[in-house]
Parts: sequence; structure tokens; C-alpha cells
Amino acid sequence: MKQYARSQSMCEWDTLEAWRLQIRGVLSRGEGRQVSPFLLLALSGVSADEQRHCAELWVRDQLVTARLERAALAFIFPRLKKTKLRLGYLSADFHEHATALLMVELFESHDHGRFEVFAYSCGADDGKGMRQRLEASFDRFADIQGLTDIEAASLIYRDEVDILIDLKGYTQGTRSAILNFRPAPIQVNYLGYPGTLGAGVCDYIVTDAFITPPASTPDYTEAFAYMPDSYQPHGRHGLISAKPSRAEAGLPEEGFVFCCFNQAYKITPEIFNVWCHLLLSVPDSVLWLLKTPLAEGNLLREAFHRGITADRIVFAANCPQGDHLARLQLADLVLDTAPYNAHTTASDALWAGVPIITCAGDTFPSRVAGSVLHAVGLEELVTTDLDQYFELALALTSDADKLAQLKEKLAANRMTTALFDVENYTRHLETLYDTMWRKYLNGECPAAIRTG
Repeated sequence: MKQYARSQSMCEWDTLEAWRLQIRGVLSRGEGRQVSPFLLLALSGVSADEQRHCAELWVRDQLVTARLERAALAFIFPRLKKTKLRLGYLSADFHEHATALLMVELFESHDHGRFEVFAYSCGADDGKGMRQRLEASFDRFADIQGLTDIEAASLIYRDEVDILIDLKGYTQGTRSAILNFRPAPIQVNYLGYPGTLGAGVCDYIVTDAFITPPASTPDYTEAFAYMPDSYQPHGRHGLISAKPSRAEAGLPEEGFVFCCFNQAYKITPEIFNVWCHLLLSVPDSVLWLLKTPLAEGNLLREAFHRGITADRIVFAANCPQGDHLARLQLADLVLDTAPYNAHTTASDALWAGVPIITCAGDTFPSRVAGSVLHAVGLEELVTTDLDQYFELALALTSDADKLAQLKEKLAANRMTTALFDVENYTRHLETLYDTMWRKYLNGECPAAIRTG
């Protein structure tokens, strides 16, 4: 399936239906480890049930092997009351990465009077300064890049971690196989992967009632750990550089600016159809996308086939976070992708003061932008099909007063609603950790829990 992953990242859509049929055939035959669960997140038409089935197949053989090896490790966990719980966060992204940008203020907000907070890093330091800031927020920071999965699991066990929180799932650079050895009595799937990891890996998934309503329980092997607002953390101290001019950002001086800075693999032909229809319907408008050299040619070709000339598509280069937030302010409206929504890019846009329109589906990744919009008080920007999505976006282009009112509402809500209140968010998350531990001490099986 490597060729499909490459086609997805390059926006090569000619063989998309053939790939969809092939993937479904592999899943129906129960062929484990043939399809990475991550590939299904951005594939339109795939259900949450299919995503779960794929995850179960992916991890099935790993778990069989790990259980045999784990027997020799003899990990045992006495059920003891503790004055401090020890949390262990596992990630390859303890550097300048979307996950770190979302979580750094959460790590800094943890109550060290109640928790010891450890990091297990399986990724490199990119030298941009975020690693050092993160290291200062933890009680212990362990670099496990050079350790095997068994060695890393043994280290976590020796550290007596009570709750191990995986921040990667089945994304690039994952070391989630460490969790297959069960080095901690409670294991949690959180933030980095928007879906289930399959039975036997994690006990809980941190979520919220919009993303995973109770009726979706059968689609997940983990019990739901419900945050009261959005499951996504975001701080209030992200610095925004000086706003550039349109010319400095490569944008025309006039015309409506539609923006989507999501990764190219999230762009589907269905959503691109809507975007091009908007460009055709709004004279002099442009679509501002993140620069992705491998995909640009294909996107321009697809736009041309839909009647859009190359000058209507503007590509933005990667830049430091403060500059990125600053240039976002030049956008009139952010357009979300579906079925794999904006995650960090959604809350970044809102922090920069720009509304985002999303189309919520039935899977975890298709409901993330809707979750953050609810948490910032802009649920009116959540649609449920692409026709509604188009009509709402088009209406806002011709109603300057309404768009201005939305931006004013967002400006007022940024500092008063739940989305960016990281201190309160952290207290709720810690309450969930306490509840998980209490249920464990009582010998209860993991079941849905909530706070707030």
C-alpha cells in the first residue's frame, strides 16, 4: 500500500476508486498488516467500523508475539493508593511539531503536587528550541530512540508509570508497539491519532461528546474518557508575529481569500470540487494552500479541469509558527477538509481570528474541527454535508456584515470560551486520570468516564 500512500500525498486521484476497492478487499479477507489504519482516515466513504476493523488487523499479530514475550518480562502491578500518580507521555514529537505546539502549555500546567510527569521521547531534537522548553516541563525526560520496544517497555515499567499516554498511534514515527507489552497498568490513546488502536493496546481514548457520541461506542476498542468541551488542548500564549501585507504573503491585493493549510493528503476530489465551485462562483477570489511540491502540479491540473486557472491557486511556504499565525490573518475564511479535518490547523486559525467552515462526518477525524468550533462558541460553522458546506461558504462571501460579525464573535470568545483555556482543560484531564486510577484500584473494567 506504499504506492497508495504516495498517491494520496501527491493528490493523484485517477486510481482512487481502484485503491478503495483493493483496500476493502484486503480488509474483508482479514489480511493483517496489509493496510496501515492511518491510510483510511483520509479515504472518503470509509466508516468508523471499517477503521476499527483495519486497526484490529494491523495490531493482531503484534499482540500475539508481544504476549509471549511479555510473559517472560513478568510485569506485575500492585493496586496501591498513591499520593502522586506518575504519568508517562510517549511520543516522537517532542520538538517543533503540531502535537507539541498544542500540548506544551498543558505540560507546563500539570499539577506537580498531584502528579509526576515523565516523557518518553522516540524522536530527534530539531534544534528549534521547543525540545528544551518541553524538557523543562517534565519531571523526567527519557530519550528512548536507541532502545528496542522491549527495552523501552522495561524502562517504563521500572519507572513505575501508572498511566502511560500514547501521543502517536499509527502515525509517522510511532513507537506504539511499546504499548503491546503493557508496561503500565493503565494505557491511554490521546491526541496524536484520531481513531481506535485496536483491542488490547489502550484502555481509554481521550475524546469529547461531539467527536464520539455514546452511540459510536462499538467503533472503538477503548473506553471513552470524555472531556467536557473539546478533547483538543490549545494554550493562550502562542505568539503571533506582525501581520504581513498581502503582497508579502504572495496574495493579490484584492479579492476574497479562501484558505486551507491542511496537509495535501487530506485533500480529496470531493472537497476540491467544492472549492473550485466556490472559486467559479466568487470572481477574483483565490484559494490559498500550503506549499507541497509533490502535489502542486496535480492540484493545478485538477483545478484546470474544473475551469480554474493557475493564478487562482496560491501556495504558501512553511514558516515559523509565529509567522504562520500572522499570515493566517490575511485569510477571509478557512475551508476545512473532509473526511480528515484540520486539527492543529483548525485551532490555529481560530487563535489567529479567522473563522473556519467544516463538514462533520461519522468518524473521529471528520469531527475534530466541529469539536473545536463548538468549544469556541461557533457551532453555526459546522455543516453536515458538502452542499450545506458550499452554501454557507458562498453566503459568507457575499455578506460582509455577517462575516464581520463572526470575526467579532470569535475575537470576543477567544479568551472567554473553553477552547483556549488550557489551565481549566488540564484540571479536567487530570480529573480523568484520577478517575481511571480509582476505577483500576477498585478492580473495575474500563468504561466511559467523564468530567465537568
